[in-house]
Amino acid sequence: MSTTIETILNRRSVREYTDETISEKDINTILDCARWAPSGLNNQPWKFIVIQDENTITKLAQCTHYSTIVLGSKVLIAVYLDNAEMYHHDKDVMAIGAAIQNMLLACVELGLGSVWLGEILKQEEKVSSILEVPESYELMAVIAIGKPVEKERMSSRKSIAELTFENKFGKKWIGSN
Repeated sequence: MSTTIETILNRRSVREYTDETISEKDINTILDCARWAPSGLNNQPWKFIVIQDENTITKLAQCTHYSTIVLGSKVLIAVYLDNAEMYHHDKDVMAIGAAIQNMLLACVELGLGSVWLGEILKQEEKVSSILEVPESYELMAVIAIGKPVEKERMSSRKSIAELTFENKFGKKWIGSN
């Protein structure tokens, strides 16, 4: 199996981090992987804010029920949709999802833990105010990153048979044994 497939299959959300800092080189690698995600018309509709300031992290922690995760991370990356660069909202949101996935996979390769925080979107106005983001940008996610606390992380997925059909909806895909 290729390293890429192994990385995808072994990636888990990490919510507990050590006190170790994250290097600027690793942060730049994560951002570089994000910017190479595919986007419609290659419009690259994303903007990223790297947050390491403890005061800002504390303020952002107050915007989510997952404050412990935010406070424990060493780096947060806020991901925004740049509406000025947007050509189709749904396609651009999917492109940003690909950029986020690239960041999560890059973290695995770098030995870092990460988790995609979505619940914080309920407080988009407050987050954008804290980060001084213009109204023309739309918050898509905040990624929490840190050196993972060593522990076993398990996850499960529905079977391929539960998710896949052949040729039309309702006909079980024969390759899903």
